[in-house]
Amino acid sequence: MKTIKGPALFIAQFLGDQAPFHTLPAIARWASSIGYLGLQIPANDPRCLDLELAAESDSYCEDVLGTLAEHGLALTELSTHIFGQLVAVHPAYDVLMDGLVPEHVRGAPEARRRWAERNMILSARASRRLGLTNSVSFSGSLLWPTVYPWPQRPAGLVEDGFAELARRWRPILDAYDEQGVDVCFEIHPSEDLHDGVTFERFLDAVGGHGRANILFDPSHLLLQQIDYAAFLEIYAERIKAIHVKDAEFHPNGRSGVYGGYQDWIDRPGRFRSVGDGQIDFKRIFSQLARMDFPGWAVVEWECALKHAEVGARESARLVKDLIIEVTQHSFDDFAGSGGRDEARNRAILGIA
Repeated sequence: MKTIKGPALFIAQFLGDQAPFHTLPAIARWASSIGYLGLQIPANDPRCLDLELAAESDSYCEDVLGTLAEHGLALTELSTHIFGQLVAVHPAYDVLMDGLVPEHVRGAPEARRRWAERNMILSARASRRLGLTNSVSFSGSLLWPTVYPWPQRPAGLVEDGFAELARRWRPILDAYDEQGVDVCFEIHPSEDLHDGVTFERFLDAVGGHGRANILFDPSHLLLQQIDYAAFLEIYAERIKAIHVKDAEFHPNGRSGVYGGYQDWIDRPGRFRSVGDGQIDFKRIFSQLARMDFPGWAVVEWECALKHAEVGARESARLVKDLIIEVTQHSFDDFAGSGGRDEARNRAILGIA
């Protein structure tokens, strides 16, 4: 069995213009000082990474890895969530999504999609040069506005939507395959891949592509009232990355899963700092140890109540304690009866 690596931290929620969150060396120094051993960094943020340069230059990638190593840190994955989101955008979200892209592609959905696809492929090349085998992303969405079955969806709409999603993603997945890197889709509300059924639909549409995999984040499953432990068992072979993020769901007489358009702090379902919500992380980490999960336990901190730096510091300690140092032999080996002895076995079984 393998011992999970970690704790690591996804730094997208911490990057800012003030020290120590304004440069990769500064945030690496801070993360290391509070107990992290790895960082997951967003490929779209130039404070962390020059993506164009990383896709072409081994020496630049060595410098990035060296910066982390100076602080005892490894690079776990590149996050391409923003690029992946923009591979597929329903027109209802055009104005909102334009806020995520450079001005030269705003108001031009096809140019924006090509920009996103190009950056996904650059991220594949950068991942290989950085020695990574996984990246984490969103699928984007063409169908999310129709997630509730009213107004009634016309026949074939869902099939056509997933066929188009697959058409857009297939060349990207092929490019990742050329680089030896998996795309791990975060199963997430607002994405077309938001539960197990939709992941299966997509996987069928891309012909079972070997590079189409899963980022497991139990918080998004709990908020949809999905059995996250069962999900982990069902999709174990496709789960190549994880986010350690907590959540809680307390339905009431006024609001439930949909949240009533309320702010996060007032929603019945909301994200919490690790250890403050309802996720049974001891069970999850036991399952991960049993399934020989080879990757990193990456904290994604989001909480409507707790201060981010307090949450990050507490989460590092909690995840360190949750990681199971796996045994190399069975606990009852001391009582073993030696190697295989066929005659003895036949005698025990009463076989002449």
